[in-house]
Amino acid sequence: MRTLLITGPGGSGRTTVAAATALRAAREGTATLVLTADRTDTLGAALGVGTGAAPVRAAENLTAWRPDATAGFRDDLAAFQDRATAALDLLGASRLDPEELTPLPGAEELALLRALRDAALSEAYDLLVVDLPPVPQALALLALPEELRRYLRRLLPPERQAARALRPVLGRLAGVPMPAQWLYETAARWDVELAAVEAVVADPGTVVRLVAEPGPAGADAVRTATLGLALRGLAVERLVAARVLPEDAPDGWLAGPVAQQRKVLEEWRMAYDVQPVAHLGRDPRGLDDLAALAVPGVDRDVAPVEWPVTDRLAEDGVLVWHLPLPGAVRDDLDLVRRGDELVVTAGRFRRIVPLPSALRRCTVAGAGLREGELRIRFAPDPGSWPRPA
Repeated sequence: MRTLLITGPGGSGRTTVAAATALRAAREGTATLVLTADRTDTLGAALGVGTGAAPVRAAENLTAWRPDATAGFRDDLAAFQDRATAALDLLGASRLDPEELTPLPGAEELALLRALRDAALSEAYDLLVVDLPPVPQALALLALPEELRRYLRRLLPPERQAARALRPVLGRLAGVPMPAQWLYETAARWDVELAAVEAVVADPGTVVRLVAEPGPAGADAVRTATLGLALRGLAVERLVAARVLPEDAPDGWLAGPVAQQRKVLEEWRMAYDVQPVAHLGRDPRGLDDLAALAVPGVDRDVAPVEWPVTDRLAEDGVLVWHLPLPGAVRDDLDLVRRGDELVVTAGRFRRIVPLPSALRRCTVAGAGLREGELRIRFAPDPGSWPRPA
């Protein structure tokens, strides 16, 4: 199954484009599921159907789904309270009733990730179209599975489970209670679930379609999104220029916006596969309006981003790691080696990358930004490499 992630600046029409893209694929005979986390149900309004906790049929070959964050949050917290009964009783804590629970901020995004995992495992669909939040929130959401798995491994290292038979003895020797087995089991279950979501995001069949209005604000947002997506190793399949005004608009107040759009579109075409979508003069509502947008189909393969690129041997004997970062600015880059990890900061985005085993035995000898790549030089550390016999 192919997965198409759609995002863009807030108010750019990304939900409408997601609905129109899914509709086109469905009308071409592709079994399609379109997902959204928008609590206001903009997707349902665009499709002309109400979406909710259960998937609904919006048209032939087209299913829409807006996961219920409230139900998922209640179920998860109830299960956690059941497992932590002994600890809660020890602390004298009162249990929370499901009826008094309301989702915390971020519950919608977590529900979307879980739905993304479930949909990817389903054999009922050939295409999954995901209406992501605006760019900053979308990038944070896509980074969440990897980051949470890293936190779990640091807080509850899996190798410590091997000592569970000695846990009572170790607890008496240390004078503090050791983590209970249920905690490790819960962490292991979360790790499996997060790994499944991370696999969907990292799959070569997963690509991103950006949506933006061709203007100064849209141009800035696209540059930011491209850099953030590159740091996550995600490929941009197309750039949809939304609400494009007609070129033959009569002279008047539209002349300025039309000239501005033309300039931005010319710049975008030099770097992206751009698909303009005309302004209908109204907010699209219903299947006929969505079809009138004539959004591009999902009918071509996009080369996956290799991130990071395999290390290469330079002429002077050092290893060079190539990290593709199109649109990065030298002054906005920061690089820190911390143990066996590399902390890469590009503008407002950051990613912690584990080093391959060979590079862990090297020291950083320098770095530079060239042709949209961050090139990091590693020199072998004589103290870490095995000596010949």
